[in-house]
Amino acid sequence: MAEQTVRCHSCSESFTFEGVLARSACCDRCGMDLRCCRNCSFYEHGTYNDCRESSAERVLEKDRATFCDYFSAGAAGAAGAAGAGGAGDGASGGLATLDHLFKK
Repeated sequence: MAEQTVRCHSCSESFTFEGVLARSACCDRCGMDLRCCRNCSFYEHGTYNDCRESSAERVLEKDRATFCDYFSAGAAGAAGAAGAGGAGDGASGGLATLDHLFKK
């Protein structure tokens, strides 16, 4: 299987793994769960259930470990991830884009 990378939503530390990310996987740096909604490529704050996968079950604690069958590690699931599937740089990237559009 190919290597995958997940970035901790809390401290932005990157982790590389092969196969399926275990539900018990935790960040070595801050101790937060890695297999959670906020580190998933489907996570998008503001969408229904904060998830772009419409078939996924509702999860209330987005930063806690999940059994979700649709979990797909998002390489940039850092704190505040939103917008482009959790793979962007979140609200700060959106603000930078708006600043660029409205500058003379």
